Amino acid sequence: MKFLDLAKVYIRSGGGGAGCVSFRREKYVEFGGPDGGDGGKGGDVWAEAVPGLNTLIDFRYQQHFFAKSGQHGMGSQMTGKGGTDAVLKVPVGTEILDEDEETVIADLTEPGQRVLLARGGNGGWGNLHFKSSTNRAPRNANPGQPGVERTIWLRLKLIADAGLVGLPNAGKSTFLAAVSNARPKIADYPFTTLHPNLGVVGVDNREFVMADIPGLIEGASEGRGIGDRFLGHIERCAILLHLVDGTSEDVAGDARTVLTELGSYSPVLMAKPRITALNKIDALDEETIATRRTELETETGEVVYLMSGVARQGVTEVLRALWAEIGPTHAPADDADEGPWRP
Repeated sequence: MKFLDLAKVYIRSGGGGAGCVSFRREKYVEFGGPDGGDGGKGGDVWAEAVPGLNTLIDFRYQQHFFAKSGQHGMGSQMTGKGGTDAVLKVPVGTEILDEDEETVIADLTEPGQRVLLARGGNGGWGNLHFKSSTNRAPRNANPGQPGVERTIWLRLKLIADAGLVGLPNAGKSTFLAAVSNARPKIADYPFTTLHPNLGVVGVDNREFVMADIPGLIEGASEGRGIGDRFLGHIERCAILLHLVDGTSEDVAGDARTVLTELGSYSPVLMAKPRITALNKIDALDEETIATRRTELETETGEVVYLMSGVARQGVTEVLRALWAEIGPTHAPADDADEGPWRP
């Protein structure tokens, strides 16, 4: 399935049905009077967050969503049938933006959450409504209100507990594959990850969701590379895991590049709790590990974890550190013991 996280959609609610001009005509009823019914209400346009979706690819093939108009009123005081609603089924975590692509109309973060995007027009009154003591045979009725037409944007921000950040080839996809059932593409060249990947991670009988996004490079906030395009997917994360390639000659510079791009993109990301880990230690000797760990701690001002995604060294300690931050944000039901976790 292709990944799509931004889509432009055209919507229109249904117009109301027109009121009816009708008069009661029955044998032996000399003065029947008006009996025109009202028009039906036009259908609304809704957006609903549904589980099981993680892409907006469906909106690439269908961009127009029109609700049905209400039926016209009829004689014998019969009201027209209301129009059918149009419902946009979107993944959980979808932001709905106005046409300017900046104004947020709604943010659907819970399954089943719904928002009204365009209200259908009211049906017009039939001539029965205009009957009075001085106007006993009105021959006028109201037309229905027109529907609302607008253009909106759908922007998906994945719901994840932890987010992976780092330079290309820092080992993010390898780490995600080692700790979850996710199978991201892994290769020895940069930008093997072209779109975000989600994986369910388990540690000490606890589970949480981790998101891996394409690697960041210097100048990403100015449009270089593809990593900054997906930074929005980790804005909802409770914590970030910053992986640094231990085989790099300048681990401090690598970390500085990533942190600079995070800060340039959004102060929200820089304010998030963050864990830094020196990856690929299986390819280094102890002296090199100690030196580069010190350089990294001096640059970030944080305790640096040592790990290897390939050899699975230090992975459990990193996951426990992540859970220490994520755990308080989970509902108590998530902490129920259901037997030992098996990787």
